Amino acid sequence: MSGGPTSGGTALRRLVVATRNPNKHREIAAIYAHLPLTLVSLAGYPEIGDLPEEGATYAENAAAKARPVAAATGLAALADDSGIEIAALGGAPGIHSARFLGAGATSAERNARVLALLQHVPAGRRTARFRAVIAVALPDGVVRVFEGACAGAIAEAARGTGGFGYDPIFVPEGEAGTMAEMPPEMKNRISHRARALRAAEPFLLEVFGLAVQDRVDAGGT
Repeated sequence: MSGGPTSGGTALRRLVVATRNPNKHREIAAIYAHLPLTLVSLAGYPEIGDLPEEGATYAENAAAKARPVAAATGLAALADDSGIEIAALGGAPGIHSARFLGAGATSAERNARVLALLQHVPAGRRTARFRAVIAVALPDGVVRVFEGACAGAIAEAARGTGGFGYDPIFVPEGEAGTMAEMPPEMKNRISHRARALRAAEPFLLEVFGLAVQDRVDAGGT
């Protein structure tokens, strides 16, 4: 594979996370804390403008964000696109989750609207799932995408102060609490984003010329 962020066989080990959302960057950094990589956000690249989210799929959106960041920085770039798909709403809001009710709406307003739409939907029909697609782009134009999902249901009311987005109204399958009620380390084991990031990890090891034993947690450390 050509185009990896290496110089003289030595990995630069800088991965640009194509987001200005501090909550998302913090979560991705925590999930990848065991990798010997330096994750930087777009806050360090003010010259990069707004990234498009006009695709018809999560994969299209994630790739459309990662590709220009890799080209502009000359580094590997990682972007995600994610959403919540609610069965009783025909899979909505789906890829429109972040823009549900318009760009100016808050997470609390979006959650309240979902709960209002499901007000008369019984517990057995409130099934939902979070989906995430991670795109990793290299400066030479190579892009790989990886997906993760977390099944569950929509709660009767918003609960919890952790997490962000739709976390306060989503109860993962097999759990009693919402994602917003979970400790971060628990959420980062089962979430859709964590699963997509784990799927992307072998490719990142290849890109940066790392072996499995290079991980911080290898050998019980």
